[in-house]
Amino acid sequence: MTKPQRFPAPALNTLPEDIRTRLLAVQEKSGFVPNVFLTLAYRPDEFRAFFAYHDALMEKDGGLTKAEREMIVVATSAANQCQYCVIAHGAILRIRAKNPLIADQVAVNYRKADITPRQKAMLDFAMKVSADAQRISEDDFAALGPHGFSDDDIWDIAAISAFFALSNRLANFTGMRPNEEFYLMGRLPKQ
Repeated sequence: MTKPQRFPAPALNTLPEDIRTRLLAVQEKSGFVPNVFLTLAYRPDEFRAFFAYHDALMEKDGGLTKAEREMIVVATSAANQCQYCVIAHGAILRIRAKNPLIADQVAVNYRKADITPRQKAMLDFAMKVSADAQRISEDDFAALGPHGFSDDDIWDIAAISAFFALSNRLANFTGMRPNEEFYLMGRLPKQ
């Protein structure tokens, strides 16, 4: 028997127009509404702030590819034991990297994953920001130098790690569960 959620998702017709419009657009594009949207709609002002920052970090162009941005989310979310983000962003990573194996490899142990030395250095830095940011030193920045990361890239790595630490904690305390649709996304070629 499933127990009721402490923070139930509000009914779609009770949401402010801008949030309802965004949820319907996501549903139109993906075929479902990811549970993160429904859960965070519980607090509309925070929903808007969360997704504005999410989009600023994850949807922009820059020195990191969109797949690399998702790698950061998957690796740090696995370290933070966030089932929702590992599963949901793992699906996005598989699609963006066009690789059905990469998300599982990165989630379990990115050091053994089939990724480039540049991506391993990126994830080493991301993991330190996520778990031990107070110990970041000039040595950590120097380790990124040979891989061609700009200061803006380094900021992005750190900001994505920090932002998803927040997201991981929200998902965990609310008991957010991944939508079933995420589990198979990007694993099999489209028919």
